[in-house]
Amino acid sequence: MVFMKNTINNIFKNLQNPDIGDEIFTTLLKHKNVEIEIINSNKIQNGQWYKQVQDEWVVILSGQATLEVEGSIHNLGSGDSLFIEKNRSHRVLQTDDKTLWLAVHIF
Repeated sequence: MVFMKNTINNIFKNLQNPDIGDEIFTTLLKHKNVEIEIINSNKIQNGQWYKQVQDEWVVILSGQATLEVEGSIHNLGSGDSLFIEKNRSHRVLQTDDKTLWLAVHIF
């Protein structure tokens, strides 16, 4: 689902519920050097490692999550955000059920 320019859209409409231990990534917008996605996580435990070629800013819309960024632990709750610079190893250590994120990727 990629939203159209000059159209009102609801980011919570049509969200799919992931299985326990899984996540669903939905792209909301791609424009020039930015991609915005909503991530729906369900009880993630020791998620996979990422090392991305783009900067990423995440904010928790609802729920809670713990992230590890190159050995530093970050506990995030509703409304908390974190900027992850490109080429930094990071992973989700855990999330609550039905944790919703907004992620902005800057290329």
